[in-house]
Amino acid sequence: MKKKHIIWIALLAVIVLILVSTGLFILNETQQAVITRFGKPIRTIVEPGLHFKVPFVDVMHVFDRRFLEWRGESNQVTTKDKRYIWVDTYARWRITDPLLFYKRLYDERGALSRIDDIIDGETRTTIAKHNLIELVRTSNRIPLEDPILDLDAGTLETIRFGREGVSNEIKTNSAKRTLDLGIEVLDFRIKRINYVKEVQATVFERMITERKRIADQYRSEGQGEASRISGERERELKRIQSEAKRTAQEIMGKADAEAAAIYNNAYNQSTASRDFYAFTKTMETYENAFDSSTSIVLSTESDFYKYLKTITPR
Repeated sequence: MKKKHIIWIALLAVIVLILVSTGLFILNETQQAVITRFGKPIRTIVEPGLHFKVPFVDVMHVFDRRFLEWRGESNQVTTKDKRYIWVDTYARWRITDPLLFYKRLYDERGALSRIDDIIDGETRTTIAKHNLIELVRTSNRIPLEDPILDLDAGTLETIRFGREGVSNEIKTNSAKRTLDLGIEVLDFRIKRINYVKEVQATVFERMITERKRIADQYRSEGQGEASRISGERERELKRIQSEAKRTAQEIMGKADAEAAAIYNNAYNQSTASRDFYAFTKTMETYENAFDSSTSIVLSTESDFYKYLKTITPR
């Protein structure tokens, strides 16, 4: 009899343990849950910790409390100024009302599908209201003046919104449409903008042509500057050569004048001085004119020979 009681007690304990283990659950800080009973929501749990549900009757649906990611597909969009572009986007969102989220979307897969429709639609609608320049630029900066690029302070078109303003408009409009879904759009950004393939070739060709024009203009200005520098160099060189030649002529003239004066003074001195001068100059001439291999025929009556015949051979 006691054995039967022990068996029943043990069986009851096992059943209680199973019920407790299936009824108790833990939510961490990154989770929130909706409890349903026979398919109907009965309770929402947003606080982390240990919680209880009726075993085998209540079903727990857990959702993430963190910021979630949405990546948009590349879409072909037309701007207000009829430019056909591809736009890549991304956004961040979170579940703010798990009960409403469960009723309207059921799970994250359904939420992403609904967000695709909302954000893609708002992206197309908003971009269609703005020119391409509003999507490309972010501010009305003042460009540096460049005569080659023809840029001055009034060259760039003034924008009213810019990419950030357009992105905020898309986010605001999308957030309004997701309020009744239990989710909140936290952020939206345009990741990349590009022309469609049919337009890219024309745009790239125009860019290449413009860059070639600028390069040719730089090259032309460089050649003009090089010619100017070369002309100035030749002119300066001729000026220096002319001044040097004039200076040389002046020096040579002064030297010739001084030499002539010396010759004149020497000639006007006494006969002995003139004879000595003539003798020394003749000796210098002998030294410059003769060497050991030189043969010369002179008349005995010539002035060039008269000093030779006075030399007594040893």
